[in-house]
Amino acid sequence: MEHLPVLVVIIPLLTVPLCVLLDHPRLAWLAALASSWLSFAAAVGLVLQVSDTGPISYLLGSWEAPWGIEYRIDVLASYVLLIVTAMAALVLFAARESVRKDIPEARISRFYAAFMLAFAGLAGIVATGDAFNVFVFLEISSLATYALISMGKDRRALSAAFNYLVMGTIGATFILIGIGFLYMMTGTLNMADLAARLPEVADTRTVRAGFAFLAVGIGLKLALFPLHLWLPNAYAYAPCSVTAFLAATATKVAVYLLLRFMLQIFGLDFSLVLMPLDTLLLVLGLIGILSASMVAVYQGNIKRMFAYSSVAQIGYMVLGVGLATTTGITSAILHLFNHALMKGALFLALGGIAYRIGSTTIQDFSGLGRTMPWTMAGIVLGGLSLIGIPSTVGFISKWYLVLATLEEGLWPVALLVLIGSILAVVYIWKLVEAAYFGTPEGNPEIKEAPLSMLVPMWALVGANIYFGIHTDLSVGLASRAAAVLTGGAG
Repeated sequence: MEHLPVLVVIIPLLTVPLCVLLDHPRLAWLAALASSWLSFAAAVGLVLQVSDTGPISYLLGSWEAPWGIEYRIDVLASYVLLIVTAMAALVLFAARESVRKDIPEARISRFYAAFMLAFAGLAGIVATGDAFNVFVFLEISSLATYALISMGKDRRALSAAFNYLVMGTIGATFILIGIGFLYMMTGTLNMADLAARLPEVADTRTVRAGFAFLAVGIGLKLALFPLHLWLPNAYAYAPCSVTAFLAATATKVAVYLLLRFMLQIFGLDFSLVLMPLDTLLLVLGLIGILSASMVAVYQGNIKRMFAYSSVAQIGYMVLGVGLATTTGITSAILHLFNHALMKGALFLALGGIAYRIGSTTIQDFSGLGRTMPWTMAGIVLGGLSLIGIPSTVGFISKWYLVLATLEEGLWPVALLVLIGSILAVVYIWKLVEAAYFGTPEGNPEIKEAPLSMLVPMWALVGANIYFGIHTDLSVGLASRAAAVLTGGAG
């Protein structure tokens, strides 16, 4: 149990060469699946440990921090690790059928190797307490992600992967420069040590420049408006299982980095009071919510529609951070968890539809409500959660966000949040109208998605409802993490 902080990263990392050595589609899938569920079990153990005993410090090689590399798991890190590992486990459970259709057989083992490498990188970003290690794991996950996206059947997947590579490289470079500036002023890379030493040198150009580089670099990885242009094509043309995993985890880890660097290392007062990041996040978050939602309304490809929807949902998260209050940051952390459940369910359902009809365009959804009732029911319930209907997780997130805006007297902002939800109603209704009121076209013998794809999808749909009613775990962890980040106890 004492080695869980490193096992959650090492298990998927060791599976990468194993998948390549096995070089058999089924064996590689089984290895990846077993590894992901073991990592999920480790993440559950970490949540329980942190809840009982507080933050966990794991010293690699028994070198004392800050001289050695430290893995540090606190409430926020355990919360995000739970999301990343759970989504990897569920997506891999559903992936076997869709991967067999999307990826040539000779490449399937390498596909699972790249998937596990991306997974290990994301887990490492969350687990490490070393700023340079964040960059290393960020590059590991990014390079694997570029390869995964490029494996899509559509040739446009190659250009989408290349665009993401260019934007991702710029973002990673900015992050590395920012970390370098902090190291130059403090002589340390340990995050806890950085947070202790930075106040002494905070009023210097170098620290302010490092802050700016980190803010832009993380904004690129986060797909924060207007730095989001890589995301729609990457999600639309990647294999369906890759889209489901990235939509549920990659941007959530970037939100984690934003919270970790801006609120814990630099501190709330420096980031959101002395520097104008609060106003910037507030404005860009609102523009992202409204503009991306309006673009989503006019999309004919459902994967692109939900990709633009993800940009809008990122807007909700950064808006919560921009409010610079405990309630606002609680809403951002809560939406990080809830959005993973929504988009995981929606993209897994789209994967089932693409598996059966080979398309995710809206005209091909005509009549699917009758031919694929279980899959479409999952999409409808996931869509209701995306809108924010009561008794779904989406409602809980938006309730806390609206509450945070009203606490600050920002009722126009609360109104704009509600308008964003109304726009979500419009594009979700387009999909529902086609599926349930459209005339079936083409092959009338379309079957329901395979059971192996329905089970994880409905597990996530059920989680959307369960955590929308029983909020003790999600709201409890989010509020504790927000209290720590804003200087409270928890």
